[in-house]
Amino acid sequence: MRYRRRPLATTLLTTLLLLAPGLAAAKSWTLLRGDWQQGALLIGKTTPGAKVRFDGRALLLDSQGRFVFGIDRDAPDQATLDIQLPGQAPVVEHHKIAKRNWSVQRIEGLPPSKVNPPPEVDARIVAESKKIKAALARDSQLDDFAQPFHWPATGRISGVFGSQRILNGVPKQPHYGLDVAVPTGTPVRAPLGGVVSLAERDLYFTGGTLIIDHGHGVSSIMVHLSKLLVQVGDPVRQGEVVAESGMTGRATGPHLHWGVYWFDSHLDPQRLVPKIGGN
Repeated sequence: MRYRRRPLATTLLTTLLLLAPGLAAAKSWTLLRGDWQQGALLIGKTTPGAKVRFDGRALLLDSQGRFVFGIDRDAPDQATLDIQLPGQAPVVEHHKIAKRNWSVQRIEGLPPSKVNPPPEVDARIVAESKKIKAALARDSQLDDFAQPFHWPATGRISGVFGSQRILNGVPKQPHYGLDVAVPTGTPVRAPLGGVVSLAERDLYFTGGTLIIDHGHGVSSIMVHLSKLLVQVGDPVRQGEVVAESGMTGRATGPHLHWGVYWFDSHLDPQRLVPKIGGN
């Protein structure tokens, strides 16, 4: 029996059809920025009008098809990204999350007041925590999140993200931000543009506290401030002076604590800005 040889174009078309599911998955989105590791912020881009979910949570897309999500400090070793392009079946991707090693410091012999706050302030702490959580829960259409972050202040790094202290044998909350040692009164600038979602002058733990919503669940929090120069609802530009540093709240020295969140996921600010000097 003689076999007719297929035209080259037909052979290529058949191959492309067989590979089509893989090609669709590869082209469903592009990673613009970030790494699959604990504490990271990732920005992607897909077709406008697509539907995107990260670990089951529906994500907003901006007019360019950009979306953002964060990986918590204590995220498990795998995450799922679902993308459905208009008129197509969903593509489900499973991504391995790289774990990081966190510094742990043990301190013994502290007076009890330095380990746990007195019971009479419990109600105040709960109420203030609700205010912060409400500000971080915003899911606005602002697209400032897509710009590169700038340092809100520069100086010696006195505290790093993710570290944890064990005081008198009691594990305390991990450090969910970056501490920059600067004198009281140092100008604090907006690391990205956005809208002020919280401005409190005297919270128990964090003292003068400012939260800026950068859009799509991404927020910056600056605490221990001595002066706030903006109020809730104010739009701010990247680099605008919005506060002055201090040592208010439960601070032991003057510094700026800067945290970055994606909703309630704790992210590492130091991975979002360029290195300065030895930092």
